[in-house]
Parts: sequence; C-alpha cells; structure tokens
Amino acid sequence: MRRIIWAAVAVVALVLLGLGGVIAADRLGQPAAPSNAALIARGKAYDVRIRRDEFGVPHVLGRTDADAAFGLAFAHSEDDFATIQEVVLATRGTLAASNGPKGAVTDYLVRLLNVWPTVDAGYGKLPAELRKVLEAYADGVNDYAALHPGVVKAGLLPLTGKDVAAGFVFKTPFFYGMDEDLKRLTAPQPAKPPLPVGSNGVAVAPSRSADGATRLLVNSHQPYTGAVAWYEAVVESGEGWHVAGGFFPGSPFMLHGHNAHLGWANTVNHPDLVDIYRLTINPKNDNQYLLDGQWRDFEKSDAAIRVKLFGPLIWTFHKPVLRSVHGPVMKTDHGTFAIRYAGMGEYRQPLQYWRLDKAQSMAEWRAAMALNALPSINYIFADEKGDIGYVYNGQFPNRPSGKGVDWMGYLPGDRSDLIWNGYLPFERVPQIWNPKSGYVFNSNNTPYQATGPGDALKPADFAAEMGLQTDMTNRAYRAQETFGSDPRITEAAFRAYKFDITYSDRSDVVKLIDSLAATDPKGDADLAKALGILKGWDHRTDRANRATALVLLTVVPVLTARAEHRPEPAPLDALRAAMKTLTTHFGRLDPEWGQLNRIRRGAVDLAIDGGPDTYRAVYGEPQKDGTLSAKAGDTFIMFVSWDKAGLLHSESIHQFGSATLDTLSPHYADQTPMFVAMKTKPVWFTEAQLAGHVKEDYRPGDVRR
Repeated sequence: MRRIIWAAVAVVALVLLGLGGVIAADRLGQPAAPSNAALIARGKAYDVRIRRDEFGVPHVLGRTDADAAFGLAFAHSEDDFATIQEVVLATRGTLAASNGPKGAVTDYLVRLLNVWPTVDAGYGKLPAELRKVLEAYADGVNDYAALHPGVVKAGLLPLTGKDVAAGFVFKTPFFYGMDEDLKRLTAPQPAKPPLPVGSNGVAVAPSRSADGATRLLVNSHQPYTGAVAWYEAVVESGEGWHVAGGFFPGSPFMLHGHNAHLGWANTVNHPDLVDIYRLTINPKNDNQYLLDGQWRDFEKSDAAIRVKLFGPLIWTFHKPVLRSVHGPVMKTDHGTFAIRYAGMGEYRQPLQYWRLDKAQSMAEWRAAMALNALPSINYIFADEKGDIGYVYNGQFPNRPSGKGVDWMGYLPGDRSDLIWNGYLPFERVPQIWNPKSGYVFNSNNTPYQATGPGDALKPADFAAEMGLQTDMTNRAYRAQETFGSDPRITEAAFRAYKFDITYSDRSDVVKLIDSLAATDPKGDADLAKALGILKGWDHRTDRANRATALVLLTVVPVLTARAEHRPEPAPLDALRAAMKTLTTHFGRLDPEWGQLNRIRRGAVDLAIDGGPDTYRAVYGEPQKDGTLSAKAGDTFIMFVSWDKAGLLHSESIHQFGSATLDTLSPHYADQTPMFVAMKTKPVWFTEAQLAGHVKEDYRPGDVRR
C-alpha cells in the first residue's frame, strides 16, 4: 500500500501555470476557532482511559464508540501530532499557506477532485452515530492541540467531523494509483506502474495448518513516516467496538488488523479504475468542449490558493478549476483532458470502515464490503470459525461493452455513450471464499493467482472492461513457492515464510542477472571478477551475503527505468556503475549486504536483511557514503491466529515504535532491534491479557508519569 498522496507532485507544473493575483481566501468553510479553554472543556465530556503497555502501545477504553474515538485521537496526537496536523491542512487545501509553494499541488488537487463539495453534500447523510465518532475524533485532536498550543499551526483549529471524513475522500483514490494517471497527463507517452513495492496478505485455513489453526498475516508495505505510516493501537468501547491493528494519522478506524472474531489484511491493487477523455475545445471559445455534436460550457470555479512565500508574507494565487460532464478537467501542453475515476463523489468510506471494524461474523463483514464505498484495495480475510477469503476489491466502473475503444487509453471525449455511471455490484467483484486449497494470498499481483490452481479465478469469468491485473511480483512467486507448496503449514513455517529473503527464479531480478552473468568480459579482469560474483549469487538478501550489494545496485536502476517507461540503462553500464560505487565506498566489489542495507532511527543504525520486492521488503534511499537507508517496505506486521477452539492469539511488530514522531520518547525506536531480528511482541487484546502490562494509565489531559 505505498501509494502516497504526495506522489502527485509530478503535476506541479500544471498547478503553477497561470497563477496570479492576490485576494483574501477562506478556510474552505471552517468555523472560527474557539478558545483553547473552550476546546479543553469540550474534551472533559468524554469518558475514556488510555493505558500504555511496555512498548507504549495505547489501549484505549471508552464508554461509547465516540469516547473511544476521542481517546484514540488524543493518544495518536501525543505520538505524532505533527503528521496529523499536516494531514488536516492538506485535506483542507490550506497546506501552502503553512508550508509554502511545495504545498500548492496538494491544495489544487483538493479543489480539482471536489473534495469539500463532496463532503458538504454527503456528511449529513451519514448515520448520526457515525458522525458522533468522527466529531469525537476531531475533538480528541482539538483537546491535545489546546493543551499544547505551542505546536499548533495557524488556521488548524478547530477540527471538525467533516475534516475527518474529508481525509478519506481525498486519500482513497490515490491508493489505486490515480497519481500515475495524473502524471500520465503531463507527458505524451503513456505511464507504466512503478517498480513493485506493495504489500503481502496471507490467510491459511485449518485444513492447511498442521495444528488445525486459522492464520492471518497482516503485512502492508508503507513509508516509514508521513501521512500513510502505520500507528498501532488497541481500541475498545462499551458499544462493541474492539479492534487491534493499524491506523493512519487522521483516521479513527482500524484499517487492517483484527477484532475478537475476525481480521483482514490489505494490499494495494491496480485495476483500471480511471478513464481519461481527450476533449475537443471550441476554437472560438476555449470555455466550451464538444459533446454529441454540441458545444457545452465547462463548469468553472476559482482555486484561490494561499501560499506562504517568505516570512509572514502570504499571497493568494488563482487557477481556474474546470469540470465537464465527465469529471475534473486538466489542460496540458498536449491537449485538454477530462478524468472520470472510481471514488468520484463518494463520501461513505468512513461508514464502510466503521462497519468492517464492528463486524462480528463473516456474513456481517461481507455485508459491510457490499456497501462498495471503497474504490480499491485487496482484502485477505480470516475468522475464528476457520473461514478465509480474498476480495480484489474495487468500485469497478459500469463501462458499456462493445464500444470498440481501449478503456486504458485516451477515450474520445465527444461521445456521451462512453461516459459510464455507477459501479458493478459487489457480487461481480473478483473474490474467493473457503477454497479447497486452504489458503489465499496477495502480493500486489493478479487476482487470477490468489490460491491453489484448482480454485483460481478464471479470466473468462470477468469482463475485459474491468481492466484486472495480469502481472506477478517476486513476492507473489515466492508465496506460491512457500505457503503454496506446503500442505501442512506449522506456526514456525508460517512465520519463516513471511520473513523470506529470496528472489524466485521466475523473477525479473534473477532473469536479468542470469542474462548479464553470461557476458564475455573480453579480458577485463575487474569485470570478470564482478561477473563471477553475479554467477555465484544464491538469490538471497541476508545481511552477510557478499553478492547481493552488487546484484541490487545493478538491477534496481534497470528495472526502475523499465517500470517507469524511461530509457533503460544498459545492464552492463549499470553493472559498471555499481562496481564504481562499491569500490569507492567499500573498497571491494563484494561487501556484506548489511554494510549497505541499513535501518536508521535516531541513534539506532542497524544492518537489515531483505530488499526490494522480497517478502522481507526493504526499500533503501541512497546516501552519500554509499549506504542505503531504509525508508519504506515492511512496517507494521501482525500475525493473527485462532486455534481449533476459536481462541485468538495475536503478535505484532513496528519498524520503529509507538512514538512515531516523538524523539524524546523511550518508544521512538525501541522496537527497531526486534524488527531487524524478525521478532514480534504480544498484542494484549483483552483486559485479562493487558493486566500486569500497564505502564501508564491516564485520561486525556492528565499529567503523565
């Protein structure tokens, strides 16, 4: 799930074109901020306790769902208020007023995608009890901010329930890669998906477990910090909301993890959920486009974006926001295009997440999924009764068939018969339930390979217009070669397969290295030595491996360029560049992989196993000293199981710790050594389990020990 809203920075040129002028801008309808005393007084109405265990993980106990949401927001703010604050400002479209020109892209996208009109139109239609939860979460952030006014940016307070709802409206389309489609409009050539980074999810039924247990792996790959970095919490209310798992900054709902009865993992999928229409503009009036032989006027509004330039100086720039009947419109140097995408105008995302969190059975969980409010994301499901399932979820556009067009290319914008309305029902979404093979998995690969061959989905059963993936990743191949080849999976094997550090013989990495290793060195002694190292590589990425550094420094530039549809460096040139890097910084062609592959956090600096697109996923950013500093990949991981009697057991690990941004906290990096060692800690889910492990017990606003 690596898709990040900020990836849309590639469209910055489109945003800055034609900006100018100065006016007073509003705060997208935000009410005037009450006093800090009023916000604190409002917070006292909530009945909630926060207990933190040995690792600082908050266990939030509220009388009602709203009380629990308030406590979660307060606890998360204690650990990462800066990110929550950035998320809210970004969602409002007011980031540039705080962060300067670099925030202008996000602010423009908020307007282009109609985020706030969507929220304003739909918020009142959400159930009143859900709105109480959203508003309570906002109050929890407000309470923390009012108690710590020195860290609050101007214009933030007060948060409202609409702010929380808007976060879902804005973020969810980017998880299926809409940023790639926006980038596609900035260049004439079509874009390709980036190098696979994604996530893993696996569920194993009792029939495939050596001990008859049901097992679930929750293993999304995210950036280590930022707007979509995982935060771990256990949340319980007196109204039946009881979950443990991963939360995003600004989200009151557990997005993946488990409750007492069931759980799920998410991975990013990439079906074709966006259509781009090339519009014909009236040569006599550029405010009109052609549709069915008639000129139509664009719906036009003004994006007044307040931008902090330097010091206290804030200018308000203007850029028109255009919409056609298709959707938002972008004018580029190679044409004018309209975009129609899954999630456009959707406001019910919080409702679906809330119902998923509170589902008590597979039937209730599937009913929540049938709301079809979430535009994408794979789901891997397991429950206490031994049920498992896989859903290649998406709001699949109800595209008309037989139109003779390439739905993945640019569509003619002058034909109304190509403008789809609504989505396919949930029953037509690709899904597998309780397969005979006894396991399901996804590693950002095609839904046609998600279980054993005898239970696999068939392409013939799904319309071509759905645009389903057909690709595989190395992690998907390894899932087949580990989980898929073991008919009696033990608990130890399940864990070992998750921490697999191998590249499959079928992977692009191995194929490229095998081809390159056959090169004739033509008397070049250094090249011959390097080729010998490549030939001797065992396809693994352990810290002590003396071939992995040369291998990955060679293949990553080639495969990245291939995935991004850029000219690829010749493999031999990439090899020579890798040789130069290694000899310059390490004095040899075969340093241990752990000398390069590092995870760093404050004073912690450790070697780590794994690499790009391995099951033990690690994505490093090159440093000046030749090392790679891990920035994404494996983050928050959960192992969840129910034994034969339905008894729940859960363990987890975070790449850093519960204090995701508090450098002074003892939990800033306390889990990193365990993370590197591929160890986990217990999830104290029930009150009985938590007993004896509480290190802090307080209410929001209390002075913490």
